[in-house]
Amino acid sequence: MEDRRMLSGDLVRSLIAAQFPQWLDLSVTPIVPGGWDHFSFRLGDRMVIRLPSAAGYAAQVQKEQIYLPYLAPLLPLPIPDAIALAAASADFPHPFGIYGWLEGETAECGKVDDPCRFAEDLAGFLSTLYKIDASNGPEAGPHNFYRGGSLVRYDLETRKAIAALKDRIDAEAASKIWEAALSSQWQSPAVWLHGDVAPGNLLITNGALSAVIDFGLMGIGDPACDLAIAWTFLEDNSRQRFHEALPLDHKTWQRGRGWALWKCLITLEAARDKLDDTDPQFTILETIIHNALG
Repeated sequence: MEDRRMLSGDLVRSLIAAQFPQWLDLSVTPIVPGGWDHFSFRLGDRMVIRLPSAAGYAAQVQKEQIYLPYLAPLLPLPIPDAIALAAASADFPHPFGIYGWLEGETAECGKVDDPCRFAEDLAGFLSTLYKIDASNGPEAGPHNFYRGGSLVRYDLETRKAIAALKDRIDAEAASKIWEAALSSQWQSPAVWLHGDVAPGNLLITNGALSAVIDFGLMGIGDPACDLAIAWTFLEDNSRQRFHEALPLDHKTWQRGRGWALWKCLITLEAARDKLDDTDPQFTILETIIHNALG
Protein backbone atom coordinates (compact mmCIF):
# COMPACT_ATOMS: atom_id res chain seq x y z
CA MET A 1 0.00 0.00 0.00
CA GLU A 2 1.27 3.47 -0.90
CA ASP A 3 2.12 6.04 1.77
CA ARG A 4 -0.85 7.22 3.76
CA ARG A 5 -1.77 10.85 3.37
CA MET A 6 -2.01 12.85 6.60
CA LEU A 7 -4.95 15.24 6.96
CA SER A 8 -5.47 18.39 8.99
CA GLY A 9 -8.72 19.59 10.45
CA ASP A 10 -8.44 22.75 8.36
CA LEU A 11 -8.30 20.73 5.14
CA VAL A 12 -11.31 18.65 6.15
CA ARG A 13 -13.27 21.81 6.99
CA SER A 14 -12.47 23.20 3.54
CA LEU A 15 -13.61 19.95 1.91
CA ILE A 16 -16.92 20.12 3.75
CA ALA A 17 -17.37 23.78 2.83
CA ALA A 18 -16.79 23.02 -0.85
CA GLN A 19 -19.20 20.09 -1.20
CA PHE A 20 -21.59 20.34 1.73
CA PRO A 21 -22.07 24.05 2.50
CA GLN A 22 -25.19 23.20 4.53
CA TRP A 23 -22.81 21.79 7.17
CA LEU A 24 -20.25 24.59 7.03
CA ASP A 25 -21.02 25.78 10.56
CA LEU A 26 -20.59 22.35 12.17
CA SER A 27 -17.44 21.58 14.13
CA VAL A 28 -14.82 19.21 12.67
CA THR A 29 -12.94 17.21 15.30
CA PRO A 30 -10.44 14.38 14.70
CA ILE A 31 -11.29 11.01 16.23
CA VAL A 32 -8.36 9.61 18.23
CA PRO A 33 -7.25 6.91 17.94
CA GLY A 34 -8.25 6.66 14.31
CA GLY A 35 -8.23 3.66 11.99
CA TRP A 36 -5.58 2.69 9.48
CA ASP A 37 -7.64 2.61 6.28
CA HIS A 38 -9.43 5.90 6.94
CA PHE A 39 -9.04 9.14 8.82
CA SER A 40 -12.16 9.88 10.84
CA PHE A 41 -13.51 13.22 12.05
CA ARG A 42 -16.63 14.13 13.98
CA LEU A 43 -18.87 16.49 12.04
CA GLY A 44 -20.97 18.28 14.61
CA ASP A 45 -22.60 15.99 17.16
CA ARG A 46 -24.43 13.61 14.86
CA MET A 47 -22.14 12.75 11.96
CA VAL A 48 -18.70 11.33 11.20
CA ILE A 49 -16.50 11.86 8.15
CA ARG A 50 -14.40 8.94 6.85
CA LEU A 51 -11.63 9.82 4.40
CA PRO A 52 -9.47 7.11 2.76
CA SER A 53 -5.86 7.32 3.89
CA ALA A 54 -4.57 6.02 0.53
CA ALA A 55 -5.90 5.21 -2.94
CA GLY A 56 -6.16 1.50 -2.17
CA TYR A 57 -8.86 2.20 0.41
CA ALA A 58 -10.99 4.55 -1.69
CA ALA A 59 -13.34 1.86 -2.98
CA GLN A 60 -14.37 1.02 0.57
CA VAL A 61 -16.20 4.31 1.11
CA GLN A 62 -18.10 4.02 -2.15
CA LYS A 63 -19.06 0.43 -1.32
CA GLU A 64 -20.35 1.36 2.12
CA GLN A 65 -22.56 4.07 0.65
CA ILE A 66 -24.17 1.49 -1.66
CA TYR A 67 -24.64 -1.46 0.66
CA LEU A 68 -25.04 -0.13 4.22
CA PRO A 69 -28.56 1.21 3.51
CA TYR A 70 -29.51 -2.26 2.24
CA LEU A 71 -28.08 -4.14 5.23
CA ALA A 72 -29.03 -1.78 8.07
CA PRO A 73 -32.77 -2.55 8.40
CA LEU A 74 -32.09 -6.29 8.29
CA LEU A 75 -29.59 -6.45 11.15
CA PRO A 76 -30.23 -6.76 14.92
CA LEU A 77 -27.73 -4.05 15.91
CA PRO A 78 -27.17 -0.54 14.56
CA ILE A 79 -24.58 -0.03 11.84
CA PRO A 80 -23.48 3.32 10.37
CA ASP A 81 -26.07 5.30 8.44
CA ALA A 82 -24.56 6.25 5.08
CA ILE A 83 -25.58 9.90 4.66
CA ALA A 84 -23.53 11.32 1.79
CA LEU A 85 -20.66 10.59 -0.59
CA ALA A 86 -18.22 13.35 -1.52
CA ALA A 87 -16.45 13.35 -4.87
CA ALA A 88 -12.69 13.39 -5.32
CA SER A 89 -11.27 16.86 -5.90
CA ALA A 90 -8.05 18.75 -6.47
CA ASP A 91 -7.73 19.20 -2.70
CA PHE A 92 -8.38 15.54 -1.84
CA PRO A 93 -7.95 12.90 -4.56
CA HIS A 94 -10.40 10.29 -3.23
CA PRO A 95 -14.13 10.15 -2.58
CA PHE A 96 -15.04 10.24 1.09
CA GLY A 97 -18.13 9.41 3.09
CA ILE A 98 -20.30 11.01 5.73
CA TYR A 99 -22.14 8.75 8.16
CA GLY A 100 -24.39 8.98 11.18
CA TRP A 101 -22.54 8.98 14.49
CA LEU A 102 -23.08 5.98 16.75
CA GLU A 103 -22.53 6.40 20.48
CA GLY A 104 -20.41 3.97 22.46
CA GLU A 105 -16.86 3.01 23.30
CA THR A 106 -14.95 0.51 21.22
CA ALA A 107 -14.60 -2.93 22.77
CA GLU A 108 -10.83 -2.45 22.93
CA CYS A 109 -11.28 0.65 25.11
CA GLY A 110 -14.58 0.01 26.88
CA LYS A 111 -15.45 -2.53 29.55
CA VAL A 112 -17.45 -5.60 28.52
CA ASP A 113 -19.54 -6.50 31.56
CA ASP A 114 -20.48 -10.03 30.46
CA PRO A 115 -18.02 -11.53 27.92
CA CYS A 116 -20.25 -14.53 27.21
CA ARG A 117 -23.25 -12.34 26.48
CA PHE A 118 -21.02 -10.16 24.29
CA ALA A 119 -19.95 -13.28 22.37
CA GLU A 120 -23.55 -14.43 21.95
CA ASP A 121 -24.69 -11.00 20.77
CA LEU A 122 -21.85 -10.83 18.25
CA ALA A 123 -22.62 -14.33 17.03
CA GLY A 124 -26.27 -13.38 16.65
CA PHE A 125 -25.35 -10.32 14.60
CA LEU A 126 -23.11 -12.36 12.31
CA SER A 127 -25.64 -15.19 11.98
CA THR A 128 -28.22 -12.69 10.80
CA LEU A 129 -25.75 -11.05 8.42
CA TYR A 130 -24.94 -14.43 6.86
CA LYS A 131 -28.64 -15.06 6.14
CA ILE A 132 -29.21 -11.84 4.19
CA ASP A 133 -29.53 -12.26 0.42
CA ALA A 134 -26.02 -11.83 -0.97
CA SER A 135 -26.79 -12.28 -4.66
CA ASN A 136 -25.89 -8.68 -5.53
CA GLY A 137 -23.00 -8.19 -3.11
CA PRO A 138 -19.36 -7.47 -4.02
CA GLU A 139 -17.19 -10.57 -4.37
CA ALA A 140 -13.75 -10.78 -2.77
CA GLY A 141 -11.22 -8.57 -4.51
CA PRO A 142 -8.81 -5.65 -4.08
CA HIS A 143 -11.58 -3.52 -2.52
CA ASN A 144 -11.48 -5.69 0.63
CA PHE A 145 -8.08 -7.33 0.30
CA TYR A 146 -9.79 -10.59 -0.64
CA ARG A 147 -11.75 -11.11 2.56
CA GLY A 148 -14.21 -13.85 1.74
CA GLY A 149 -11.79 -15.39 -0.75
CA SER A 150 -9.24 -18.15 -0.41
CA LEU A 151 -6.43 -18.01 2.15
CA VAL A 152 -4.16 -19.35 -0.58
CA ARG A 153 -3.67 -15.74 -1.62
CA TYR A 154 -1.73 -15.20 1.62
CA ASP A 155 0.16 -18.49 1.60
CA LEU A 156 3.58 -17.17 0.60
CA GLU A 157 3.30 -14.22 2.95
CA THR A 158 2.39 -16.47 5.86
CA ARG A 159 5.14 -19.00 5.22
CA LYS A 160 7.64 -16.18 4.90
CA ALA A 161 6.55 -14.82 8.29
CA ILE A 162 6.83 -18.26 9.92
CA ALA A 163 10.36 -18.64 8.54
CA ALA A 164 11.38 -15.16 9.67
CA LEU A 165 10.04 -15.76 13.19
CA LYS A 166 11.15 -19.37 13.60
CA ASP A 167 13.46 -18.55 16.50
CA ARG A 168 10.70 -16.73 18.41
CA ILE A 169 7.61 -18.91 17.82
CA ASP A 170 6.54 -22.55 17.57
CA ALA A 171 7.01 -22.68 13.82
CA GLU A 172 5.94 -26.31 13.53
CA ALA A 173 2.62 -25.72 15.29
CA ALA A 174 1.97 -22.56 13.27
CA SER A 175 2.67 -24.42 10.03
CA LYS A 176 0.25 -27.22 10.94
CA ILE A 177 -2.52 -24.74 11.69
CA TRP A 178 -1.86 -22.98 8.41
CA GLU A 179 -1.90 -26.23 6.42
CA ALA A 180 -5.22 -27.17 8.01
CA ALA A 181 -6.66 -23.77 7.08
CA LEU A 182 -5.60 -24.25 3.46
CA SER A 183 -7.08 -27.75 3.25
CA SER A 184 -10.66 -26.62 2.57
CA GLN A 185 -12.71 -24.05 0.72
CA TRP A 186 -16.18 -22.62 1.34
CA GLN A 187 -18.59 -24.92 -0.49
CA SER A 188 -21.89 -23.13 0.11
CA PRO A 189 -23.32 -20.08 -1.67
CA ALA A 190 -21.53 -16.84 -0.88
CA VAL A 191 -22.73 -14.99 2.22
CA TRP A 192 -22.30 -11.43 3.42
CA LEU A 193 -19.28 -10.86 5.66
CA HIS A 194 -18.10 -7.88 7.67
CA GLY A 195 -14.45 -8.51 6.87
CA ASP A 196 -12.90 -6.81 9.91
CA VAL A 197 -14.61 -8.06 13.04
CA ALA A 198 -12.20 -6.56 15.55
CA PRO A 199 -12.64 -4.87 18.95
CA GLY A 200 -12.04 -1.44 17.40
CA ASN A 201 -15.11 -1.94 15.21
CA LEU A 202 -17.47 -3.14 17.94
CA LEU A 203 -19.13 -0.52 20.13
CA ILE A 204 -20.03 -1.01 23.78
CA THR A 205 -22.75 0.85 25.68
CA ASN A 206 -23.47 0.08 29.34
CA GLY A 207 -21.09 -2.85 29.13
CA ALA A 208 -22.86 -4.60 26.25
CA LEU A 209 -22.40 -4.79 22.48
CA SER A 210 -24.44 -1.94 21.03
CA ALA A 211 -23.32 -1.39 17.41
CA VAL A 212 -20.98 -2.62 14.68
CA ILE A 213 -19.01 -0.11 12.60
CA ASP A 214 -16.46 0.11 9.76
CA PHE A 215 -17.73 -2.10 6.96
CA GLY A 216 -14.92 -1.08 4.61
CA LEU A 217 -13.79 -4.69 4.13
CA MET A 218 -17.29 -6.08 3.66
CA GLY A 219 -18.03 -8.40 0.79
CA ILE A 220 -19.57 -11.75 0.00
CA GLY A 221 -17.98 -15.18 0.06
CA ASP A 222 -16.52 -17.34 2.81
CA PRO A 223 -17.33 -15.90 6.27
CA ALA A 224 -14.28 -17.52 7.91
CA CYS A 225 -12.40 -14.22 8.18
CA ASP A 226 -15.08 -12.95 10.58
CA LEU A 227 -14.23 -15.73 13.04
CA ALA A 228 -10.68 -14.56 13.78
CA ILE A 229 -11.92 -12.54 16.75
CA ALA A 230 -12.49 -15.84 18.59
CA TRP A 231 -8.72 -16.03 19.02
CA THR A 232 -7.67 -12.39 18.86
CA PHE A 233 -10.06 -10.96 21.47
CA LEU A 234 -12.39 -13.48 23.11
CA GLU A 235 -11.22 -15.60 26.02
CA ASP A 236 -11.88 -19.19 27.08
CA ASN A 237 -15.58 -19.21 28.03
CA SER A 238 -16.65 -16.45 25.67
CA ARG A 239 -14.70 -18.06 22.83
CA GLN A 240 -16.57 -21.31 23.37
CA ARG A 241 -19.90 -19.51 23.58
CA PHE A 242 -19.16 -17.67 20.31
CA HIS A 243 -18.35 -21.01 18.67
CA GLU A 244 -21.52 -22.67 19.97
CA ALA A 245 -23.72 -19.78 18.82
CA LEU A 246 -22.45 -19.72 15.23
CA PRO A 247 -23.64 -22.75 13.21
CA LEU A 248 -20.59 -23.14 11.00
CA ASP A 249 -18.74 -26.36 10.22
CA HIS A 250 -15.37 -27.52 11.49
CA LYS A 251 -13.54 -26.61 8.27
CA THR A 252 -14.83 -23.04 8.39
CA TRP A 253 -13.53 -22.66 11.95
CA GLN A 254 -10.17 -24.02 10.80
CA ARG A 255 -10.04 -21.33 8.13
CA GLY A 256 -11.06 -18.72 10.69
CA ARG A 257 -8.13 -19.83 12.83
CA GLY A 258 -5.96 -19.49 9.74
CA TRP A 259 -7.09 -15.89 9.21
CA ALA A 260 -6.22 -15.11 12.83
CA LEU A 261 -2.83 -16.78 12.40
CA TRP A 262 -2.04 -14.88 9.19
CA LYS A 263 -2.81 -11.48 10.73
CA CYS A 264 -0.87 -12.23 13.90
CA LEU A 265 2.20 -13.51 12.05
CA ILE A 266 2.46 -10.64 9.58
CA THR A 267 2.06 -8.17 12.45
CA LEU A 268 4.89 -9.85 14.36
CA GLU A 269 7.10 -10.05 11.29
CA ALA A 270 6.61 -6.38 10.49
CA ALA A 271 7.90 -5.50 13.98
CA ARG A 272 10.47 -8.29 14.34
CA ASP A 273 13.47 -5.96 14.71
CA LYS A 274 11.96 -4.34 17.81
CA LEU A 275 9.96 -7.20 19.32
CA ASP A 276 10.13 -8.08 22.97
CA ASP A 277 8.48 -10.96 24.77
CA THR A 278 5.74 -8.71 26.15
CA ASP A 279 4.28 -7.91 22.73
CA PRO A 280 0.56 -8.78 22.92
CA GLN A 281 0.74 -10.52 19.56
CA PHE A 282 2.77 -13.28 21.19
CA THR A 283 -0.11 -13.86 23.60
CA ILE A 284 -2.55 -13.94 20.69
CA LEU A 285 -0.33 -16.43 18.89
CA GLU A 286 -0.29 -18.71 21.94
CA THR A 287 -4.09 -18.53 22.03
CA ILE A 288 -4.29 -19.47 18.34
CA ILE A 289 -1.89 -22.38 18.75
CA HIS A 290 -3.48 -23.87 21.86
CA ASN A 291 -7.18 -23.38 21.11
CA ALA A 292 -8.77 -25.26 18.25
CA LEU A 293 -12.50 -24.84 17.64
CA GLY A 294 -14.96 -26.84 15.62
